[in-house]
Amino acid sequence: MPRKKTEPAADANRRTDVLRAAARLFVEKGFEATTTRDIAEAAGMRSGSPFYHFRSKLDLLKAVILEGLANSDARQRAAIVGVDDPLDRLRVLVRTHLASLHEFDCDSPLLIGETRALDDAAKRDIAAAFDAYQIPWQHTLDTLAAAGHIASAAPPVRLWLFGMLNWSTHWYRADGALSLDALADSALAMLLAKPAGT
Repeated sequence: MPRKKTEPAADANRRTDVLRAAARLFVEKGFEATTTRDIAEAAGMRSGSPFYHFRSKLDLLKAVILEGLANSDARQRAAIVGVDDPLDRLRVLVRTHLASLHEFDCDSPLLIGETRALDDAAKRDIAAAFDAYQIPWQHTLDTLAAAGHIASAAPPVRLWLFGMLNWSTHWYRADGALSLDALADSALAMLLAKPAGT
């Protein structure tokens, strides 16, 4: 008896369910400790069902990271539309990045460290997606440096900034004293603070 075909919309919804379940479990338990049975149960599916959408757990990890980066990039690009002042634009980028880290389902920045499990081709695809994500940041930093608001816009500055923001996942608590707005402001204060005597 031929397998009953599902509607495209239903397939897309189930794929999203698998991605969200996998992202959450990879963050909470780590990639190696998460089983396909764990993912299927979290998505409300039978144990083999995730592989209707993905060839392997590694394929799923790559998809989770790329999907998360794509969603984060779409959010940040939408957020900076019409924000021409570079200081305002940097604050919007920082705040939107923090939202992607702490407020959304697919926590891709938390999973960048898990790329060590992937093959070189997958790593290149993820690196290309992350490079695209960083383009508005570098452009904004270049503009700020040209205007004298920061001492340098060399690439390590951008990478230090991402490292600082991403590390907040280890200590930030949504129910704590700091809001994400306050967190964004404190990050900007460090980056934009003028050296003593100037």
